[in-house]
Amino acid sequence: KAFPCFYHACIISFPPQFEEEFLETREQYENLLKDGYLLFQQVPMVEMDGMRLVQTRAILSYIAAKHNLYGKTLKERALIDVYVEGTTDLMGLIRVHYKLDSEEKEKNLHLIIERSTKRYFPVYEKVLKDSGQHFLVGNQLTWADVQLIEAILMVEEMEPTILSQFPLLQAFKVRISNIPTIKKFLQPGSQRKPPPDEKLLATANRVFNRK
Repeated sequence: KAFPCFYHACIISFPPQFEEEFLETREQYENLLKDGYLLFQQVPMVEMDGMRLVQTRAILSYIAAKHNLYGKTLKERALIDVYVEGTTDLMGLIRVHYKLDSEEKEKNLHLIIERSTKRYFPVYEKVLKDSGQHFLVGNQLTWADVQLIEAILMVEEMEPTILSQFPLLQAFKVRISNIPTIKKFLQPGSQRKPPPDEKLLATANRVFNRK
């Protein structure tokens, strides 16, 4: 069972599928606290393999390792961590976007486009070019690839032409999106969530008693 955050990671699409439960009321959240489910009083929380895992990175790294998406060697794992941290930084800019007012949103959109095209995507384009492989690390799919495709899709929702300067990332997107588990996740009606909006913000404010 998963009590997810507001952006749903593609890596959760790998089997076994999770039964999701979303917090809609303050009472739900307080019941989880009372029952000791939330170690640091935060979501996301995932119940699996007899554990209640919290903290996004801990959850995703466990799932990645469990499904052989975390590299074959210590060096590969270090590279995966580096690339995942990069996409996490970029996605962090996107996650706060819906909370901003109109003027701040315009500034943040420019920042997202600038960081994508000048800082992050050029790195991943070069990694693919230098390695000559279909994946960021080694010769098979890893957590780094899954998180990069999610970051690309998130940015494209805001700027559809964002990959116009990056032919290898364009090919990467097509290739990774056609992997059966990810392709299924990207189909309408899947567990993938739309971008956060004002309704979601209102729900979050209600659940976490924010002003």
